[in-house]
Amino acid sequence: MITCFLFAFQSYAQKSNIIKDTIVDNNYRYNPLAPAKAAFYSAILPGLGQAYNKKYWKIPFVYAALGSGIYFYSSNNTNYNRVREAYKLRIADKPDEFDGANGNPFLSEDALVSAQKSYRKDRDLSLLVTVGLYILQIVEASANAHLLQYNVDNKLSVNPKLIKPINSNKTIVGAQINFKF
Repeated sequence: MITCFLFAFQSYAQKSNIIKDTIVDNNYRYNPLAPAKAAFYSAILPGLGQAYNKKYWKIPFVYAALGSGIYFYSSNNTNYNRVREAYKLRIADKPDEFDGANGNPFLSEDALVSAQKSYRKDRDLSLLVTVGLYILQIVEASANAHLLQYNVDNKLSVNPKLIKPINSNKTIVGAQINFKF
């Protein structure tokens, strides 16, 4: 009976000596599919991958970037169609919106051709930029989901330091990397 009592007392004493800082928190579970899910959600609906990563502040930037690209595409496409229609009417000897008073046109045929080329180039460029921004927000959501799985806390730090030796006036720039276990 005394042996059982001492055994229980000894096992209880061992538990009380455990330091809290050395206990590993096993609540976090690595999810290898998180980057793929974030990329898939962003591909379905822009900004949804950022919401999946709980980075809600990025969603307005995603929509502002994509909205700007769509706006410039639409504006350049509208202007391209206006100038193109005016050029077609000018070739057919019909009045167009760029006709001036007394038979003096505001824009010549060469200017209409040049404007068409310019608006078409700007329209195509804005489409490429918009598609690039769409792909970039998918890649950003995936990379962010991947990087969120790393443990980054105060135990790992990089601190730049300026070192001024006692025997000289020259300042030396250095970096210090700290690993605390």
